[in-house]
Amino acid sequence: MPGVAVVTDSTSSLGAVTAERAGVRVIPLQVVVDGRSRPEGEVCPAEVARALRDGRRVSTSRPAPEAFAAVYAELAAAGHPSVVSAHVSGGISGTAAAAGLAAAGSPVPVLVVDTGVVGMATGFAVLAAAAAAAAGAGAEEVVADLRRRAGASTTYFYVDDLTHLHRGGRIGAATAAIGSVLAVKPLLTVTDGVIRAHERVRTASRALDRLRALSLAAVDRAAEEGRSVQVAVHHLDDPVAAERLVEALERPGSGVEAVQVVELSAVLGVHAGPGALGVVVAPVV
Repeated sequence: MPGVAVVTDSTSSLGAVTAERAGVRVIPLQVVVDGRSRPEGEVCPAEVARALRDGRRVSTSRPAPEAFAAVYAELAAAGHPSVVSAHVSGGISGTAAAAGLAAAGSPVPVLVVDTGVVGMATGFAVLAAAAAAAAGAGAEEVVADLRRRAGASTTYFYVDDLTHLHRGGRIGAATAAIGSVLAVKPLLTVTDGVIRAHERVRTASRALDRLRALSLAAVDRAAEEGRSVQVAVHHLDDPVAAERLVEALERPGSGVEAVQVVELSAVLGVHAGPGALGVVVAPVV
C-alpha cells in the first residue's frame, strides 16, 4: 500500500530529478511576462533574469486551488491514504492558502503546512518529510519532521536591487528606499515567515564576506548542539559569485563538508532579481 504522499510547490527549488527520486509531487507557481502567464518549469530562471534586465513586466501568481485539487485527487486514486502538502511561507505567498482551499474538498485527508520559510529551507524540510513518509511514518509524524527541519533552518541573502522585492510587496517601502538612495545592499533574512532586513552593507564583496560569516556561525551553532547540517547556496544568474561563496564555505576547518549550488526558482527570481545570492543552513534535527 502506498504511504503518505508529500506535495510541495516550485518555490522549494527542488529540481525535477530530486523531487522524482524522493517521491515528491511539485505544483508550479505561475510566472507572468508581459501579461502572458506560464507555469514555472516552462519559464526558466535565465529567462526571468533576461526579462528583468530588459525592463519587461514580470510578476508571479500562486497556483489555482484547482491545480492542488487535481493532484490530491490523483494521489487518492493511486491509493495514498493521506497527503502532507508543504509550501512557501504564507507571509511571502498565498500558495498555502490555495492549497488549504483545495484540501477542504479532497477525497483523502490533506494536512497543509505553511513552512514559514522559502527556497531550499523548504526544500530540505520537504525531503526530510518524504524520507519519513517512505519509511512508513504517519501523516502527523511526517508533519512533525517537516516542521522541525523548517524551523531549525537559517536563511541569509542579499539582492543587487531591492526594487524587485518592493514591487512584489515582499519588503516595505522604507527598506527599499534605504537601498536605492544610499546604494546600500541590505543582508536579508526570513524570520516569523516574512523577509526582514538583517544587516546593511555597502558593497557586494562585503555582502559576500558577511554571508560567509553569518552562515558559518549558523553551522557552528548546529555543531555545538551535535547536529550535522545541509547547506545550499542560492543565486539568480550569477554562478561565479555562487561558486566563490561555496569555496569560502568549504574551506578546511569550516565544518561544512559539502554545499549544494541551487539556482533560485524562476518565481523567486522574479522577486529577488538578477545577482541575488543567499545561503540556507539546515541542521538535521
